[in-house]
Amino acid sequence: MNYTVEDISPVKKSIAVTVTVEEVDAAVNATVAMYSANVKLDGFRKGKAPASTIEKRYRDDIYSETTRELINLHIENIFQELKVSPLTGINFDGGNIERGKAFTYTISFEVLPQFDLPVYEGMEVEQEKVTVDPAEIDKMIERIRQNMAELQPIAEPRKARDGDVVTVDFEGSENGVAIPELKAEFFQMAVGDGSTLPDFETLVKTAGPNERAEGKVTFPADFINTEFAGRTVDIKIFVHNIQERRMPEFGEAMAQRAGMESMDKLRAAIEESYAQNRGRVVRSLAQKSLLERLLDMADFPLPEGMVEGYIDTILDNKKETLERQGKRLDAQGKSVKELRDECRKEAEEITRAQVFLLTVADKEKITVAEQEVEALIYQMASRNGQDPKALRDYYMKNNMIFALRDRLLADKAMDLIHSKAAIKEVESLTKEEDEKKSKPAKAEKKAADAKADSGEKVAPKAAKKPKLAKDKENESAE
Repeated sequence: MNYTVEDISPVKKSIAVTVTVEEVDAAVNATVAMYSANVKLDGFRKGKAPASTIEKRYRDDIYSETTRELINLHIENIFQELKVSPLTGINFDGGNIERGKAFTYTISFEVLPQFDLPVYEGMEVEQEKVTVDPAEIDKMIERIRQNMAELQPIAEPRKARDGDVVTVDFEGSENGVAIPELKAEFFQMAVGDGSTLPDFETLVKTAGPNERAEGKVTFPADFINTEFAGRTVDIKIFVHNIQERRMPEFGEAMAQRAGMESMDKLRAAIEESYAQNRGRVVRSLAQKSLLERLLDMADFPLPEGMVEGYIDTILDNKKETLERQGKRLDAQGKSVKELRDECRKEAEEITRAQVFLLTVADKEKITVAEQEVEALIYQMASRNGQDPKALRDYYMKNNMIFALRDRLLADKAMDLIHSKAAIKEVESLTKEEDEKKSKPAKAEKKAADAKADSGEKVAPKAAKKPKLAKDKENESAE
């Protein structure tokens, strides 16, 4: 086997491979031998059929399998010799092997650009000191207590009040015309938790069990269903029943229901969990700050195929979001080109972060073991209720194992940059400052996950939100 390498661009290579007749015939003979040992033909004992008969009978399958196995072997050897690794899938241009003929084919793929990395060793970064706020722990314990609450019918007839759970029928109309989308029976709602529109909740509070009421409900201008945004409609309700929450008393019995021996141990466990979670958040914020500053100091071309792959992923995510709202991406009044153009900037940001981190991983000789990739596939499969083997086969078939490996490499590279930084601990940020720093595009996380996750089975769609629920889609996105 001989090959020649052509640099199509700073981020793309093409390799032309020539396979001699002798290597072709040897590879075909090996595949024929494997078939001969495992198939049984009428009139012959297993493994005793002549090789020429086997090859004639299974010619297409043998030549196709030989081609695939030989190319995979070549690719592995060539990549090791050249010390290169494809960023995205490998494009193949060629046919199938045939006995007695030399074989030529071409592969092309994208690689990391060559550029000078800025110095990140000793780079200063502020990181919030992790402190445990007793008030936050109290809130968590209270949420646990609320989750343990038992619903019981109210003892005496009365109207609903905050904390109650009401089962209600409702139907909406506008100018005397019924609105089918605004109709439900036995709709259960928690009063006072802000999950429904204020006008609707106010209306529900005017009726007791087995009572009717009617009034007007105005939808906010930014309502998730744009069909109703800003509209005011007439709503009629019928309250079936009102239940109140009976919460357990604070004490050992409550702690034991939560799986702990005492309230002290319950509180200690919550504090530990809170500190760990908060530690991950502040670490992520510090890493984000480091990466953004390093990217400002680096200049390199972006692999276009990688950018296009991220555009595909972003559009897939948008499609899923719209479908959960009962909408379609192709009904947004925009061409495919317009939709892709809208996603390009975000895709380029993700690609830029990913390329930078992979370059760091290459410089630092960071590696990912096959077992780590397998563990990631298992985690992804478990999260979505899939068969790990089927998911792995999907990634292999679609040349996406590289994306999983790169996801892990990028994570390790970011951790290494953080470990080499000069970290200055600062006091806790205010809630507003924390949110401000957390909200910008999480480039490093998207870069590590977006492309690799594109092969995962979409998680089961969430149940449709109540027609009068007010929470916006983006409030639960994180």
